[in-house]
Amino acid sequence: MRYVHTCVRVRDPAASIRFYESLGFERRGRLNFETAYNLYLGLPGDGDTLELTVNRDRDQPYDLGDGYNHMALVADDLDALLEKLAAEGIEPERPPYSPGGRTEVGRICFVRDPDGYRIELIDRGFPTPQDPDD
Repeated sequence: MRYVHTCVRVRDPAASIRFYESLGFERRGRLNFETAYNLYLGLPGDGDTLELTVNRDRDQPYDLGDGYNHMALVADDLDALLEKLAAEGIEPERPPYSPGGRTEVGRICFVRDPDGYRIELIDRGFPTPQDPDD
C-alpha cells in the first residue's frame, strides 16, 4: 500500500491554487463531473497528493467540523517560506515554535488556506516527537 492523496473541498479555486502554489505545489490536472470538478496538485518529485474538489454553484463556506485538524509539509527553510507567504498576505496563526517545548526537534507553525484548512509547516523536517512507551 501507499498513500495517494488528501481531498479538501474549496469554494474559490483560483485563491486555493494561489495558496498551495505558494507552498510549492504544482498544478497537475483536472477531472470534470456533472456537479463538481477536481483539481490535482503535487509537490515537485511527488505524486498528485492534493485533490481540491470544487462543487459547482457552492457559495456557502464548508463546515470543517471538529474532526479535521491539519495536513503537514516540510519546508527547506521555514523562515524564508514565511517571508514569501507574508508578502502574499498569508500570516501564521502564531510565530514558529518547538512542539511541546522540545527545541531539539525544531520548529513548526500553522497557516490556513482560503477555506480555513490548517496546514502545519515543519522547519527542515525532523522525527515526529513522541513520548516513550510506558
